[in-house]
Amino acid sequence: MWHNDGVTDDSHSESNAFPSSLDAGDQENGAFDDSSGTKRRGGKSWGKGGGKDRARERPALKPLDAAALEQMALRYVERFATTRGRLTDYLMRKIRERGWDGGTGAALAEPGELAQRMADLGYVDDRAFAEQRAAAMQRRGLGARRVAGAFREAGIDEGDAQSVAPAIADRAVESALAFARRKRIGPYGTGDGDRKLHEKQLAAMLRAGHRFDLARKIVAAPPSDSPESMDFD
Repeated sequence: MWHNDGVTDDSHSESNAFPSSLDAGDQENGAFDDSSGTKRRGGKSWGKGGGKDRARERPALKPLDAAALEQMALRYVERFATTRGRLTDYLMRKIRERGWDGGTGAALAEPGELAQRMADLGYVDDRAFAEQRAAAMQRRGLGARRVAGAFREAGIDEGDAQSVAPAIADRAVESALAFARRKRIGPYGTGDGDRKLHEKQLAAMLRAGHRFDLARKIVAAPPSDSPESMDFD
């Protein structure tokens, strides 16, 4: 979630995943709302005054077993670039919602193990996810601290985060200038403005995740036709 400086990030790229109230079973049963506000299922519809109890009309979803959970995991990784952590959280949520029926004497599924199996098969790649997420966020002007926060939210472990840290550092100035360009700060500004405005601009850059020393240099820079050539390191 971003602040009031008008910049958003894409840390919820999986926001189109099945919501908690509508999972794969709902999708396959064809439930949807049309523009008239009428609920439809399998060609049947009920108007607002239909008098039917929708809770009774909707069949309860069966508890999950190992095969169903694996199919759910496969559908998820087919639709979304994700991480082991996010996939684990998704599967755990579905078990809580639907319950577990693994058969007599069967142990409860371990979503973390299934997520790791998806990674071993190459369906989930945390490092590639981290590289792509970092590059996308920095192109939009977000700094290293914001990227690190997105990594934590996505469940990227320390090893994968450290592996992409040098690339993030290499793009630090480029990313900060991208933010300054969007907000008309420093070399992209008019040169007008008092100390209060500069403090506000500095605060905006810090909220965007940029280093204090780098943000201060950019805010203090005079207008320039080629700010990319200026020395901000």
